[in-house]
Amino acid sequence: MTQQDRLDKLAQRIIDEKVTPELAEAATQLVMGEGNAAADIVFIGEAPGATEDKLGRPFVGAAGKFLDEMLASIDLKREDVYITNIVKYRPPGNRDPLPDEIEAFKPFLMEQLDIIEPKLTIFLGRHAMNVFLPSLKISQAHGRAFRRDGRVYMPLFHPAAALYNGGMRDTLLEDFSGIPLVVQQLTTS
Repeated sequence: MTQQDRLDKLAQRIIDEKVTPELAEAATQLVMGEGNAAADIVFIGEAPGATEDKLGRPFVGAAGKFLDEMLASIDLKREDVYITNIVKYRPPGNRDPLPDEIEAFKPFLMEQLDIIEPKLTIFLGRHAMNVFLPSLKISQAHGRAFRRDGRVYMPLFHPAAALYNGGMRDTLLEDFSGIPLVVQQLTTS
């Protein structure tokens, strides 16, 4: 069974086990993730937004367009990486996911990471980071790699931050420019 087959089975389990039924009922569909199921890099956001819910794909709205631009800045495309969210259904009204919703999805996210086996897991925004690295502040941790529980994580500001704050754009692009070096170091170590 391929890694993609295993990810597809995991998505079906989320549906069959009725994980967060209230979220599922309010959402259009499950947004599991997309990209290379054997990627070296996984990007994790918080939860799907309206466009993602409609299309069933993560990071396809305005923030996703900037994510694509940042990927291109380091010679990568969506097909080279895997992109997902902690919570796989859009919360109503684009509200933040509740702690129990995050906890309900966390085992499935961990299984996603176990299947993909990325060298580097990148958090897009403090909400995603806080699930794994709760003691860190994104303003201090962004762009730095952290090793925890046998995995390597790198928090970044959420791409949407650049849409509201032009100065964040340069910070995000600068942080992104360090990703290839981290992956190279992980590949050779």
